[in-house]
Amino acid sequence: MADFLKDLNEPQRKAVEHTDGPVMVIAGAGSGKTRVLTYRIAYLLHNGVDPFNILALTFTNKAAREMKERIASLVGATKAKSLWMGTFHSIFARILRIESEKLGFPSNFTIYDTDDSKRLLKNIVKEQQLDDKVYNASYVLSRISNAKNNLISAIDYNEDAEIQNYDIQNRKPKIGLIYSLYQQRLRKASAMDFDDLLFNTNILLRDFPEVLYKYQLKFHYILVDEYQDTNFSQYLIVRKLAANNENLSVVGDDAQSIYAFRGANIQNILNFKKDYPDNTVFKLEQNYRSTKYIVNAANSVIANNKDQIKKIVWTDNAQGEKIRIVKSSSESEEGAKIAGSIFETKMNHQLSNREFAILYRTNAQSRAMEEALRKINIPYRVFGGVSFYQRKEVKDMLAYFRLVINANDEDAFLRIVNFPTRGIGKTSIEKLIVTANENQKPLMEIAANPSEYQLDVNTGVKKRLQEFVTMIKSFAIQMSQYNAFEMGRKIASGAGILKHYFEDESPEGMNRKENIEELLNALKDFSQLPSDVEGENQVKTLDIFMQDIALMTDADTEKDDPTDTDKVTLMTIHSAKGLEFPYIYLVGVEENLFPSQHSLNSRAELEEERRLFYVAVTRAMKQLTISYAETRFRFGQFTICEPSRFIDELSPDCVINYASAPGIKKQTWTNESFAQSRQKFAGLQKNTDKDSSTKKVIGKSSNEDDSLFQSIPASELKPGLNVQHQRFGMGKIEAVEGMGESAKATVVFNNFGKKQLLLKFAKLKILG
Repeated sequence: MADFLKDLNEPQRKAVEHTDGPVMVIAGAGSGKTRVLTYRIAYLLHNGVDPFNILALTFTNKAAREMKERIASLVGATKAKSLWMGTFHSIFARILRIESEKLGFPSNFTIYDTDDSKRLLKNIVKEQQLDDKVYNASYVLSRISNAKNNLISAIDYNEDAEIQNYDIQNRKPKIGLIYSLYQQRLRKASAMDFDDLLFNTNILLRDFPEVLYKYQLKFHYILVDEYQDTNFSQYLIVRKLAANNENLSVVGDDAQSIYAFRGANIQNILNFKKDYPDNTVFKLEQNYRSTKYIVNAANSVIANNKDQIKKIVWTDNAQGEKIRIVKSSSESEEGAKIAGSIFETKMNHQLSNREFAILYRTNAQSRAMEEALRKINIPYRVFGGVSFYQRKEVKDMLAYFRLVINANDEDAFLRIVNFPTRGIGKTSIEKLIVTANENQKPLMEIAANPSEYQLDVNTGVKKRLQEFVTMIKSFAIQMSQYNAFEMGRKIASGAGILKHYFEDESPEGMNRKENIEELLNALKDFSQLPSDVEGENQVKTLDIFMQDIALMTDADTEKDDPTDTDKVTLMTIHSAKGLEFPYIYLVGVEENLFPSQHSLNSRAELEEERRLFYVAVTRAMKQLTISYAETRFRFGQFTICEPSRFIDELSPDCVINYASAPGIKKQTWTNESFAQSRQKFAGLQKNTDKDSSTKKVIGKSSNEDDSLFQSIPASELKPGLNVQHQRFGMGKIEAVEGMGESAKATVVFNNFGKKQLLLKFAKLKILG
């Protein structure tokens, strides 16, 4: 046994040592999944397997990088460097560049990110004179992406009667046309989008059996992380590559399959035994992350799912605190309670902001939380904002890099041909596009030879277009002579970008200049790194940098800013997968919000929502607070809410109701008391008695006796009746409709306007 295996528990070690044949490792939350995958690769290398014969597929570059670093510490950097390890997209982009000519692409093809694809689709919709509200770029891209992930080409899409009928029923009959034009434009630009990297790999392995056989012989061992998140396209590639010797090892947790909206298919992991009858299954069931109460609560919820691989997750960790269930009357009160709880917990236990995270089902829910945190000066960071590489000035700079690398990249050309301004106006650019389309030539070809193609612009514009082409070609010739940083700096200076931003002294201009400088810093760091692959060109050139940037996932681009080191994290549950925090607040846990009202059409959709809840619960290490509101504004409408079914599914032994308990309070700070609390948190003041008088428990909006407010049946209410609501105050009933539990009353309140109340929840007092 290799010495490093002593770091593993028995199930982990067995999973690592069983190297041959199909293996599935089912890893419960916090059970050391990544460790098993890492040590399994190290064990193969330790036993003499050539690193060039190992393929390891992950879902983020960050995961691949961290695993490779750990493997290097176990068996040496040389072996780790030669592994074929990376994301599905990065590995198959590498193969496509090697084999690109077979598919009719140059090896320097551009990879379009989501923004690039949306911009191209918007242009196509505009050119076809279609309504951009009907043919929204995000929706159209989603349809195209789903088609590609299911290996449906543009031709197949347009010939499939069922697909066409679906689009017609949804009043979007032209999506098939847009898909065809989109693929034509990508091909013309020598570009692929993210989904093409997998789609075209499948085409390559299908149509060129000699290529499939080449890579089957090359990869003796294939390992896949997060197998439950694979889509149909990824599944097929893995099956084909592993078909020769079936030394396939997949690691995952069906209970954490939450990406169906991206095409992930939970059946891939559930059917592994059918696909590989000679399989061996190992279960990692010991949780090292969370307390017993949190682990048991998570188990009690996920047990309600029918489609799952049974396992019993357990922990040797402390019992911990029970899960706190917090009820609020509104979303604003919910925010105030959560913010107050974070502040008080932080002070009582001398904690950092970074130890807290607020999770929610949809991004829109962050607003109430942000407002509440700002009111008591708790710094926070919203995970999922505009990433560094999506900022305009950075995208402009990257467009120069892309065009230097691939002269056919039309999206990059259009973005920068007149940036910085060089006197090539909108009308001239439109004429350029028309001429290029008529002659079926790249924009650069027309710009280089405007007279030959009879481009209808004046002599000055022709000259400026030719000067632009000459500049880009000059950079392209120099690219192989310099590393990424040196070339990037040449382009930034030679194209006038540095001058453009350095002359803008506005706050926005200064910020953009700093972002350009930061991009150059990134190029510098990249240029100084050793090559990731043994034998690969040791000079880290600009084209290698651009491939890394193009293949970054959301998780990779969410890089911590130095100023973000101590902030409360706000994020959706989907973004939180793979992360952990000592203190988690899960907010908005209400029916039709979580589970989403869009997921109640089938058991499969509901079970995915339950898995999402399971993921949220298992992010917590020490303490979990689950919160719901009785009322909420959704889509501009006032809505009566009820607690989520998932709260009812939590084991009663693991939870405690904290409707208005200590620690979940609204802080009514005076300037003096706030200063005292800040001193207390800093350890400057030991007497805490003064603080208690400044706190007021939320739950009542007046001094009225709760017993005076009650649910009133519809039969006792009629239009014109004056009533009082505990939160909205005085009002007059305008209408009563419905019967029984669905009965509603429309009330015009003096201070809050018209509200529709569900009577089974509304607490009213009749005034006459």
